[in-house]
This record gives sequence, C-alpha cells and structure tokens, in this order.
Amino acid sequence: MQLLFGAFAVQVRAVMATNGVSSTSGPAKESGEHLIPFADAARYWLKLGFINFGGPAGQIAIMHDELVDKKRWISNDRFLHALNYCMLLPGPEAQQLAIYIGWLLNGTWGGIVAGVLFLLPAFFLIMGLTWTYAVHGDIGWVAAIFYGLRAAVIALVLAAVIRIGSKALKNPILVGPQTSSCGYRHPAARML
Repeated sequence: MQLLFGAFAVQVRAVMATNGVSSTSGPAKESGEHLIPFADAARYWLKLGFINFGGPAGQIAIMHDELVDKKRWISNDRFLHALNYCMLLPGPEAQQLAIYIGWLLNGTWGGIVAGVLFLLPAFFLIMGLTWTYAVHGDIGWVAAIFYGLRAAVIALVLAAVIRIGSKALKNPILVGPQTSSCGYRHPAARML
C-alpha cells in the first residue's frame, strides 16, 4: 500500500512540477512542519466519514466547503489541482482526494488515517440503513423515510454540482457540456 501510495505521490509531484506548482505543494511533514495538528485533521476525517452521503459529487463538495472555505487548510487552486489529479486515476475519486489531502496535510499517516476514517463510518452507517430497510422496509413510515432520503440525496448532489461547478468552470462555453454530462452520468439523475 505504501509503495503504491508513494508511487502515486511521485507521479503527482512530477506533474505538479511540470505545471509550475511550487515544491511546497508536497506534504507538510517534508518541510519539517505540520500545517494542521494531526488530531484536528483526524477529527475532521472522522466527521466527514459520518456525513459523506451523496456520492462523489456530494463528498467532494463537503470536502471543498470545509477544507477550502471554512477551515482554509488548503487553497482553492490546490484543491482543484488535487481533484484533477485524482480524477485521472481509476477508482473512487473522492476517496483518493481524501487520502491525498490527508497526505498533504500530515504525511503518510495523515493519508492512511484520512482514507480509513473517510470510509469506515459511512460503511457502518450504510450497513445499518440496509439492515433497517431489509427488515422493516415494508412498514409504511419506514418506506416514507427512505423515499424522503432519496430526494434529499438528489438535492445534495445538485447543490454540490452547482457550487463546485461555479468555481471550477470559468468559461460559460464549458458549462453546457459539463452540465449535460453530469446529468447523464450520475445515478441520482437517473432516479428522477
């Protein structure tokens, strides 16, 4: 795992260097300082693990809102660069983004903790919701709650797409194709 993560970090640093991003873009640990106390970062990743519903668009929007706008742990440009690199890789981009930002903030252990805490709480919550639906899904009020959750998730995803899209898409010509591709590709859009 560390070898794979290290190889990814080397590739990202090489691409960042060719794009003119400074050498301070690496993890804070390499420069001898931590940008964020490890315990604060771990608490944030645990909180994110419990609230990261809505698929990748919602998860990325939550990370952007907290890490860039509220906590100001990383800049918007750095976040968008990290997101672009994670989108190029196969696999879950929100998970990769959490690991990468954890690594940027606190080195290798920061990436590991971010990845684990991003995934496990949501896994256990989904398992609990699945059990509840499987056992009690035929009860009217339980089915109504799950139906309402579906609408809430769709609203979260749409709000996330609008918020990040308005910051990332500077050219109005790109808004149309991107909007139509999100509507076609995202499962929440197909539930309507």
